[in-house]
Amino acid sequence: MRTTVGWQADRGGTALRRVSFERRDLRADDIAVRVDYCGVCHTDLHSIHAYRDNGGAPLVPGHEFTGVVTDIGRDVTRFAVGDAVAVGNIVDSCGACAMCLKGQENFCHEFPTLTYGGTDRHDGTTTLGAYSREYVVRDGFAHPLPAGLDPAAAAPLLCAGVTVWEPLRALGVGPGSRVAVVGLGGLGHLAVKFAVALGADTTVISRSADKAEDARRFGAADLVVSTDQERMAAVKERFDVVIDTIAVPHDLAPYLRLVALDGTLSQVGYLGPVTVEGLDLLIGRKKLSSAGSGGRPETAAMLEFCAEHGVTADIELVPSARVNEALDRLGRNDVRYRFVLDMADLV
Repeated sequence: MRTTVGWQADRGGTALRRVSFERRDLRADDIAVRVDYCGVCHTDLHSIHAYRDNGGAPLVPGHEFTGVVTDIGRDVTRFAVGDAVAVGNIVDSCGACAMCLKGQENFCHEFPTLTYGGTDRHDGTTTLGAYSREYVVRDGFAHPLPAGLDPAAAAPLLCAGVTVWEPLRALGVGPGSRVAVVGLGGLGHLAVKFAVALGADTTVISRSADKAEDARRFGAADLVVSTDQERMAAVKERFDVVIDTIAVPHDLAPYLRLVALDGTLSQVGYLGPVTVEGLDLLIGRKKLSSAGSGGRPETAAMLEFCAEHGVTADIELVPSARVNEALDRLGRNDVRYRFVLDMADLV
């Protein structure tokens, strides 16, 4: 076994504490990665709260990270020691179901192995995440980090980024498309950057006007305040695609009204139960869809696109020792737009 150090949830509360723990020895198709930067995701916060309330196996969060290969298994040919890599929230899948064969490992019929809180398909142990100095992963679920991408600002692309990239691609967004992004947070700001880089006429829908300058900086043509009924009425049935990144329960009707004939509302923020009036879909033949994470081919395509177009997350980089502060602020939505932990202080 290999020993590393990281930040583990505490059964007595929401705070994480620094601990040493073991990683597996490298299998033939594994690589060991020195984790340099790890994004802080809302999923991490939810997982920590669930652990506090319910307990369970040890929890080390973190599932969007970049780093450098430090060791390789005997059968690995894709990577060499010293290569820069990026890893997302899926580290294995069955590889044989219809979804996996289509390159959609995120929808694996046997459920993908998650970067943390998942079950290793070989030994049944619980996976521990990348709020740590080292991670061991199958080489097929790591991606070369393109030269030119800031490794810290690229880390959130591996979860937040691909979550909005996949629906934009699947819905054919490109030049001439009209896209609205609801919510300008960790997911939303990347959805705006992608939509703009893909050539779409892009608008932000937000609860307030205080992010209008940021929306313009990201390339959006306009920001519409969702509580302004006159402005919302003015953009009724305007958009081919609406990407809804709101992470809490909310009424979809105001955003379905923005969707044009045969257009789609894709909900990627809140994944719980929703209620929709049939007429809100019927009038205009509108569609409601969702998406989550991404398969390996689209993740690789996204990273290449980001390198070509200079797309990365807007981040606040903090030493990993300030992880509890970052989580507390994330819970209050006090971040523009993604926290990233610098793991260099884990020695």
